[in-house]
Amino acid sequence: MTEPRCIVPAGDRTGEGVTWHAAERAVYWTDINRFLIHRLDTESGSVRSWFFDEPVTTIGLTDRPATLIIALGSKVILWTVATDARSDFAAPEKNTPGARLNDGRPDPHGDLIVGSMFNNVAPDGSNVDISGPARGQLYRVRGDGSVETLRGDIGISNTMAWDLGRRRFYTGDTLKNEIWAYDYDTASGAVANERVWFAGFERGSPDGSQIDAEGHLWNTRYGGGCVVRVTPEGKVASVLDMPVGNITNCTFGGPDLKTLYITTAQGGSGPMERLAGGLFAYESPVPGVAETVFRLDR
Repeated sequence: MTEPRCIVPAGDRTGEGVTWHAAERAVYWTDINRFLIHRLDTESGSVRSWFFDEPVTTIGLTDRPATLIIALGSKVILWTVATDARSDFAAPEKNTPGARLNDGRPDPHGDLIVGSMFNNVAPDGSNVDISGPARGQLYRVRGDGSVETLRGDIGISNTMAWDLGRRRFYTGDTLKNEIWAYDYDTASGAVANERVWFAGFERGSPDGSQIDAEGHLWNTRYGGGCVVRVTPEGKVASVLDMPVGNITNCTFGGPDLKTLYITTAQGGSGPMERLAGGLFAYESPVPGVAETVFRLDR
């Protein structure tokens, strides 16, 4: 597979939160606007979906194999897939319903780093125009459910990734077209020394990202119809063109971590927009790294 291929034409309005579950050989992802989580069994090709009561934005693995950590619009929950048991865990965003949680991922320390944004999803799942001051925050959710605010004044918080040495943390603001780098302390999870690392790329705006085994960041570009691979120095290494316009998130999976799974959203402009909202796969020449895990049992 040398070109990105739509492997699940899910028709998601806003596909997001894609996560590789190695133990299950499965891909999980969300549709924010339809309040759904999907699961693709990569061996059988079967897809199952679950409904939630509000937008689902983030999926993370935990140290309990049967349990995932999920960010909804208003809160963070634990979800046991086999039984569909759901339990409230944390409520980092205090400005709901004006703001909602967005992109997130467990960090190497075992906490959940999750951002927020102006709430652009109505109770019925329809889109709401973004306006007003930047309401986004960046949060750390710990294994005991406690919350720390890491940063405010974010338009749309997106991208949660760490370099190979686990000494640098990447995150950014979609509306500013910026990805920032921070110094990262693996022992404590603390971040410091924010600086602009990748900005002004002309194809769309930065959405979700993942790191590969060479330390390059694969950043999906909303409205840009591509995934850009960025060197550790913040330079463009290559661009993966996509057949649809709104590219939202990605992660590496498969037995060799060489399959890049990519989520997309409707409403873009590309030659194959009938596939927008589908889950795509691309066979990368470079493998990725394993998903980080949220630590409940410590």
